[in-house]
Amino acid sequence: MREFIDLNCDMGEGFGQWVLGDAPDEEIMALISSANIAAGFHAGDPNSMDRVVKLAQTYGVGLGAHPGYNDLQGFGRRYIKTSPEELVNDIVYQMGAIREFGRRHGIPLQHVKPHGALYMEAAVNEELSQMIVDMLAKTSGDTILFCMEASKTYRIARQSGHPVVREFYADRDYDNSGSIVFKRQVGRMDPQAVARKCVKACKTGKVTTVEGDEIDIGFESICFHSDTPGALDMGRAIRKGLTDAGITIASAATVLEKST
Repeated sequence: MREFIDLNCDMGEGFGQWVLGDAPDEEIMALISSANIAAGFHAGDPNSMDRVVKLAQTYGVGLGAHPGYNDLQGFGRRYIKTSPEELVNDIVYQMGAIREFGRRHGIPLQHVKPHGALYMEAAVNEELSQMIVDMLAKTSGDTILFCMEASKTYRIARQSGHPVVREFYADRDYDNSGSIVFKRQVGRMDPQAVARKCVKACKTGKVTTVEGDEIDIGFESICFHSDTPGALDMGRAIRKGLTDAGITIASAATVLEKST
């Protein structure tokens, strides 16, 4: 059973006057220990970045950059065919934005987590994953990389000795490969059922797949999405379920420290 777990959420995923999801950022921020903040390509703008980074500092939440494909119209959930080098440059650019707003508000960049289709592409693209890890080693050696256990990203980061955190997805299904089932639209879920799924994974290291099988799953962080309908109730249920089970919620950096 896990004694410590990070609880992360994708944040600031609006743009200008448009707000995505039905959960206020401040109420979500009060529940989590790490925040993945949209950096302007799939969502987010300078004002939203400033506001949400400041919230992370106020609530003592680990600051993360959430870079995506340059695809505001598709919310970064559409695959874009381009070179790994171009994608890594896009990631550097977006990380820089979040890092500078963090410096403005006195909070260091804890981690980077690619968004949506970029996350899923890195999971299966060895060249892209290697370039991301190499870039982080040169620019941000202590910046944690978030990814799935069942990904090339995780294997390469581990082999390179770069700090890496595996995620468990509360509001996504898994298949027998250990990968999440990627969806562009997700409906409302039963918060208590989601919480039970998370507690079970923490206690047993297992998850039930869409094929109906039980598979092993390794992770240091649990993710839910602020744009999932009912995200606030789901986040509250997950947090209560974990704490009631005696599991301490802590930032990704703290969980990694406790794991060594």
